[in-house]
Amino acid sequence: MAKCSFCSSSIEAGTGKTIIQKTGKISYFCSKKCEKNLFKLGRDPRKFKWAQ
Repeated sequence: MAKCSFCSSSIEAGTGKTIIQKTGKISYFCSKKCEKNLFKLGRDPRKFKWAQ
């Protein structure tokens, strides 16, 4: 089981999305909401109550 790179929730096998950046960093996401908040909107997960 992996953890979401934004909200730290656990991701079940066969679900979610894995993104490998050019720098070699691997990011796991449970939903499009988390992916968009991190990459497109550039938000910090520590500032949101729903992100642990």
